[in-house]
Amino acid sequence: MGALNSKLGLFILLLMGFTAPALASEEKIDLTTSTVGIICVAIFVVAYALVMLEEKLHLRKSKPVLVAAGIIWALISLYYVTHDISHVTEHAFRHNLLEYAELMLFLLVAMTYINALEERKVFDRLRAWMIQRGFSYQSLFWITGFLAFFISPIADNLTTALLMCAVVMKVAEGDKRFINISCINVVIAANAGGAFSPFGDITTLMVWQAGLVQFNEFLSLFFPSLVNYMVPAAIMSLFIEKKNPSAVFAPVTMQRGARRILILFLLTVLTAVLCHSLLHMPPVMGMMMGLGYLQFFGYYLRVTLKRRQTKAQREGDRRRIDMLGSMVPFDIFNKVARAEWDTLLFFYGIVMCVGGLGFLGYLSLLSEVLYGQWSATSANVFLGILSSVIDNIPVMFAVLSMQPEMSHGQWLLITLTAGVGGSLLSIGSAAGVALMGQARGYYTFFGHLKWAPVIALGYIASVLTHLWLNAELF
Repeated sequence: MGALNSKLGLFILLLMGFTAPALASEEKIDLTTSTVGIICVAIFVVAYALVMLEEKLHLRKSKPVLVAAGIIWALISLYYVTHDISHVTEHAFRHNLLEYAELMLFLLVAMTYINALEERKVFDRLRAWMIQRGFSYQSLFWITGFLAFFISPIADNLTTALLMCAVVMKVAEGDKRFINISCINVVIAANAGGAFSPFGDITTLMVWQAGLVQFNEFLSLFFPSLVNYMVPAAIMSLFIEKKNPSAVFAPVTMQRGARRILILFLLTVLTAVLCHSLLHMPPVMGMMMGLGYLQFFGYYLRVTLKRRQTKAQREGDRRRIDMLGSMVPFDIFNKVARAEWDTLLFFYGIVMCVGGLGFLGYLSLLSEVLYGQWSATSANVFLGILSSVIDNIPVMFAVLSMQPEMSHGQWLLITLTAGVGGSLLSIGSAAGVALMGQARGYYTFFGHLKWAPVIALGYIASVLTHLWLNAELF
């Protein structure tokens, strides 16, 4: 039995590609050339391929990345456990889990507010207003795009994209072609708008927190970001049918408390901004406080609804009794339950998969090769393109960890490219991933992919604009 265990242990060691010299150190070990590293990369590639084929396979995108994340970290842990340094992987896993928790909770609060506003018929009312005004599809395309571009620097690109997608889904209900191209437009606009503000994207927050770019200096990216949005939007608008939404105008009355929930949403975003800028705390702290605002207001709506119904019945006001009777009592946990959990679980899988590959040493290796052998401009442009496949957060984290010697203009360039490069693919940004869940069946990976060449033109134009306008910073 002992011989069998020894042989099994030896087999596992050989399979994992363990080498004796690496065992002396209790620090992170570079496994980029080991068997375990190659296996983990292969697992990640297969999982991502399944994500890309979601539309064809009808397999939810969270499933393959959840399994891949578990296998990757299990293989890494097995490597370290056999050499009595398991605490290294435990610490690394917990660090990645904390990054995910902040992202997940931030997104959960944003989704909860969006669901609350939808249930209170805010988007139905906005849709009715747009139909009443007789806006054509082209007008709607530009209105939602510009709103996304100018709201995202304040409310972040993810929240903004969710909000604008909800409006598009309501206005063009059932029109798959228009919803798909409008969602692409919203993703590009939200990512571009988020690139010139420290609160517009997580990557810009990272650069700002690192002290590499000051708050006011992000405005140098305004025109490059605007070009990034305008070029593909102008081309895509030529392919929009010249017609109005088929929906017939019908007056819509928002449910009680709708406007106040919208105000609470803006207050929540403001709280998140102040928590970061004044207290230097993660923005998710303010978002979770904002969820508390909504819970208290939901309690107020439930209590006062019963009182008003009782008062109306006592006074015999039939019209008011009917109106109050048609109102649905507000339930905060129902809004949380309606969040797009497939998207949230997908984020877990992606963050943990990429975190595992980074722990193996692949992201650092990539950064060393790029900044060591390429020019800074070429490396930053390439990393922006890479962020359309690998999430821009670990890409930016790797660059910040390497701290390459770059001019101020180059740090602004990587901030721009990492922010807008994710627009090239639907899976390249949090906004795109979230909209694939919110507009399931309408906005898809392949629906976005066919417009990638046009989006690439905007990407190239934005880089050239930055190199021209901000030449003195290089």
